[in-house]
Amino acid sequence: MVRRTGLIRTLVLLPALFLWTPAAVAAASPPASAERETAACGPLAPGASAAAERAIAAACAEVAAGTWYTWGGGHGAQPGATYGQIDPTDPDSAHDPERLGFDCSGLVRHAYARAAGSDILNGVASSQYYTHRAADRFTAAQGLAPLLPGDLLAWGTSKDLHHIAIYLGAGKMVEAKESGTKLMVSDVRLNSDYFGAVRVETGTVTGHVHQTWGTGVWTKAEPAIAAARVYAFPHSTTIRVQCQKHAERVTAEGYTNDAWSYLPDYKAWVTNIYIKGPAWLDGVPACPTPTPGA
Repeated sequence: MVRRTGLIRTLVLLPALFLWTPAAVAAASPPASAERETAACGPLAPGASAAAERAIAAACAEVAAGTWYTWGGGHGAQPGATYGQIDPTDPDSAHDPERLGFDCSGLVRHAYARAAGSDILNGVASSQYYTHRAADRFTAAQGLAPLLPGDLLAWGTSKDLHHIAIYLGAGKMVEAKESGTKLMVSDVRLNSDYFGAVRVETGTVTGHVHQTWGTGVWTKAEPAIAAARVYAFPHSTTIRVQCQKHAERVTAEGYTNDAWSYLPDYKAWVTNIYIKGPAWLDGVPACPTPTPGA
């Protein structure tokens, strides 16, 4: 009787054992998609600098950790994840204030702070793309061919760059995309909104580095008030000046000056009135005619 009861119990438990085992194994193992996502996050082509590799590693660590996109995230006093804000135009951001995370430029700031050991890209997408630390720049027309892992990809217009991501190589990028999603590896979107890319110099910056003052100061396609607008400095901004020239006379903020400076990172001009320093900048050469790059 004991043997028969034991046999019956065994026969009853065997199906349950077969049903339970795959579920237990599945629960113990990470989803295959998560493994692929983590494995795909890293330099996917040769040529990256050591600093670029460190930036990628920092961003990919956040992907592996399952960090959320949060609107406004990553823009605290120091680089790193912060609680987000509600974007009034995006219902998916309702939970962002409850989540530690990054928005697109917050992630780039964090990654390159880890790479450089200092907060070299503190700002939004536009200020990061137009950084005075640019080692090289690439237009949308050039596509991905000249890019290296670690280069920054930007979307929008010269007046409003609204998204930025880190290139990995092989047509992939790591990004903080939008509310309701976690940081991810994506295919690079070479659509009509793609603006171009910039390679970041994490070491010593060469050239004539100056500081603007004022808010909403527009750079121009030519050294003239009526010239097309290129980009507006939202606040005091560090810039590189290639050269300066006498051109249209400008009166603003109680000053009058006819000196304009050419900014190679913006491919644009700004009146010297809004550059801190004397009316004619010390040590900055006069622009030749034509101005290279202008």
